[in-house]
Amino acid sequence: MALRNILKEGDETLSKKCRPVTNFDKRLHDLLDDLGETMMDAEGVGLAAPQVGVLRRAVVVLETNVPEGEPEQIIELVNPEIIEASGEQVSPEGCLSAPGRFGMVKRPDRVKVRAQDRDGNWFELEGVGLTARAFCHETDHLDGHMFTELCDHIMSDEELQDYYQSQQQDKP
Repeated sequence: MALRNILKEGDETLSKKCRPVTNFDKRLHDLLDDLGETMMDAEGVGLAAPQVGVLRRAVVVLETNVPEGEPEQIIELVNPEIIEASGEQVSPEGCLSAPGRFGMVKRPDRVKVRAQDRDGNWFELEGVGLTARAFCHETDHLDGHMFTELCDHIMSDEELQDYYQSQQQDKP
């Protein structure tokens, strides 16, 4: 496993549509391992192959909805497609390819994806809350889109702080 360089907004690779994965081999396994390690090192909740310069339909997402005391799990999605979406959530969204930038983005609150695992086996998985947001965000990357296309403006540090403070005040 190795840490990979995360491309930054403005790199033309991030605006290209990715090709499907057809070879489920050691090269793909290494890519998925590297994506997971790079995401964790960067303290992200998702990372797509084009963000590290690989134009293939592969992403990793951190499943944060785990029982208390259990570790978060890395979900690997190869050739993912969103097959169901419901509900709504609106909150600040950022990206490892746009460090320090956040904007309010509306996403579904519940998403079901169909994808292949590292060995080519198809499966379906449902994500809720932050996981659903990450599924949408990362699959957008596979089609050459970034969250900045979905928000009205990039939030200032003060706006971001105010948002999180208001969320804390709303909790009992």
